[in-house]
Amino acid sequence: MVVQPPAGEDVAERIVDIDVSAEMETSYLEYAYSVIYSRALPDARDGLKPVQRRILYGMDQMRIRPDVAHVKCSRVVGQVMGLYHPHGDSAIYDALVRLGQPWSMRLPTVDGHGNFGSPDAGPAAMRYTECRMAPAAVAMTADIEADTVDFRPNYDGKETEPVVLPAAFPNLLVNGSQGIAVGMATNIAPHNLVEVVQALKHLLRHPDADNAELMRFVPGPDFPTGGKIIGLDGVSDAFTTGRGTFKVRATARIEQVHARRKGIVVTEMPYQVGPERIIEQVKTLVTSKRLTGIADIKDLTDLANGTRLVIEVKNGFNPDAVLEELYRLTKLEDTFAANNVALVDGQPSTLTLRDMLRVYLDHRLEVIRRRSMFQLGKARDRLHLVEGLLIAIVDIDDVIAIIRSSDDVAQARARLMDAFELTETQTNYILDMQLRRLTKFSRIDLEAERERLWATISDLEGILGSDERLHEVTASELDEIARAHGTPRRTVLLASAGTQVTAARATASLEIADDPCWVLLSSAGLLARTESAEPLPSSGPRAVHDVITSAVRTTARGDFCVFTSTGRLLRGHAIEVPGVPNTATAPNLQGGSPAVELLPLAPGERILGLGSLGQATFGWALGTRKGVVKRVQPEVLGKDAWDIIRLDEDDEVVGAVELEHDLVELVFITSDAQLLHFPASSVRPQGRSGGGMAGVKLGSRAQVVFFGAAGVDGSTVVTVAGSSAALPGTDAGSMKVTPLAEYPGKGRATGGVRCQRFLKGEDTLLLAWAGADPAIAAAASGAPIDLPAPDPRRDGSGVSISQPVAAVGSRFHA
Repeated sequence: MVVQPPAGEDVAERIVDIDVSAEMETSYLEYAYSVIYSRALPDARDGLKPVQRRILYGMDQMRIRPDVAHVKCSRVVGQVMGLYHPHGDSAIYDALVRLGQPWSMRLPTVDGHGNFGSPDAGPAAMRYTECRMAPAAVAMTADIEADTVDFRPNYDGKETEPVVLPAAFPNLLVNGSQGIAVGMATNIAPHNLVEVVQALKHLLRHPDADNAELMRFVPGPDFPTGGKIIGLDGVSDAFTTGRGTFKVRATARIEQVHARRKGIVVTEMPYQVGPERIIEQVKTLVTSKRLTGIADIKDLTDLANGTRLVIEVKNGFNPDAVLEELYRLTKLEDTFAANNVALVDGQPSTLTLRDMLRVYLDHRLEVIRRRSMFQLGKARDRLHLVEGLLIAIVDIDDVIAIIRSSDDVAQARARLMDAFELTETQTNYILDMQLRRLTKFSRIDLEAERERLWATISDLEGILGSDERLHEVTASELDEIARAHGTPRRTVLLASAGTQVTAARATASLEIADDPCWVLLSSAGLLARTESAEPLPSSGPRAVHDVITSAVRTTARGDFCVFTSTGRLLRGHAIEVPGVPNTATAPNLQGGSPAVELLPLAPGERILGLGSLGQATFGWALGTRKGVVKRVQPEVLGKDAWDIIRLDEDDEVVGAVELEHDLVELVFITSDAQLLHFPASSVRPQGRSGGGMAGVKLGSRAQVVFFGAAGVDGSTVVTVAGSSAALPGTDAGSMKVTPLAEYPGKGRATGGVRCQRFLKGEDTLLLAWAGADPAIAAAASGAPIDLPAPDPRRDGSGVSISQPVAAVGSRFHA
């Protein structure tokens, strides 16, 4: 290295020898540190990289909130680049666009207007697009002015920027993160906000909870594009070690795309995979003759119907076999390699599920503590001024006289302080006010404000002085976030891909013996077929992964029927249902397939139960939301779909069962906690076109939440009460378990008896069930939920439970 010498000195004497390897090592490390800390890795507290944090903070300072008009993205980019992030406009704009893409972010923080791109194409230039903060971004920056986080100088020292955002929701887990640093990378999957909030609340109550316990609340990633995760072992590895690999598969079903041809319709894509990429891969495979049987492929995706990729299959080819080849050869089945790396206390760390939850929870507790301290200081300062005004307003005339008779401000201040024993702060506040404002103050208003300030100070001191109160506030705010921004899970979790389809699938019905078997329906909507007719064990606590809500015995090549919420009866073919083995204690439903992929269900149509065709002597019974009951005699169906009840326009079926005999009791449970049961024999059978008859008398604004059949002896009633205003899936409510025999039977079309007393804040039944002992419950993820002890009081109140119940069933056995 040569240093320019002063005038008159020899150049050779100013040459400094430096080891090249040492210089390269030092320079490379400095570059690596800069990339790791300032660009590529997110902070585990708010889940944001520096550029993302600066974008949200810059928009917050510009007041581009959700209630104002969109502004040009170039304006935001220029502001952020000029004040906080001098690394080029393209990097800032790329980060801004990703924050607003609903297929990239599970909970977008930027509300984009214009062409923000697609999974296959980039966005328009920043001069053409507009943006503003999304509601979630407001939650990320909320209370930032209340000294909740530390600030540091910006790159030129003229402004300050936050080190981290307050982050009212766990952004790292909810939206995930991707980045490539030097020598390390991060790839964190998005997750469901409601599930993560439930896990955080559990960790608040149980600080020693391990990863396995927390996975009951967060069973796996929840991608914004939906799809199915195949293989839960990789998910478990990612949660317990910070690294894991699992497959993400597109959601596809076989449809009659037109009169003479079937096709494969893809409605959900793997994360970060677009339809155009699939089309390109399929065309390449067909041209090279590696894939046969495809006649055409069309992308019918639009804003109204969402993703819809239609792959037409040539006549004579099995669509199931073609779909399996597409999974094998294209990105319709992709691999997600989770690598949960983020900055913790400024150091890159590989984080488990518990680590990510714990870091965020510690950060949020600190934010609320600092906010409470800031608000407490403000309240005390205001109380101090109000108390001074109350002193002065009593003798307002003397105050005015002292001020008027004083030679200057200093003399007036001293005389007021001496006359009324005011502090200098109180006196300055009175002197700085205009006289006309001082006379407007009402003593009653000031005293009311003082009472409010006392209450506020007492509440804030309670929060700062008690960890329990601090935790209560944190849990309450997390609940508010879940109610405001939570959405149902989109990604289906499967332990395996289900049935293995081969090119010879068309002859599967000839290869599989027509042996007796069971077809099962789970609470998560999975259909599965047992591989044998062995009686299912009753000693197991539950079905593997799920609760069995309905079962029917048939043969491997036989038919069964499905009851739906629209009053339809659909024919199903057992050979098309994935086969699953029985474990030692219960059937394994993880190899099943979603029923919507196997049956022609209309949008919004739900499956209520299974039945046999041509075998039930006493037919089927149906109950509707408006309290109508109907019995239908079984008939041999010549079609694949029949309407078996005539429904009013705003009515739907809530329960349908197959009757083994007419001595069983039909049970109605309504939203206002009324239970009615009466003999099935009291309902006269009708034909398929009949509209049924009155089943239960409903109260004002009440509706039926459960209909089923059960014997009086040996049956249980389970009810869950909660608030009708809560977001579905967020209110755990209170649960009550009572023997059915405790409720007296009444005649059909009567009002029934009360089955649960509502607690404060409860006004409806969220869920109800009646069936054979013993009952079991499961969450939306399939995780079991412990039931409270049976309560012999038929109208008693429920017991609070830890998480929302998605389904209740009985331990199935033959």
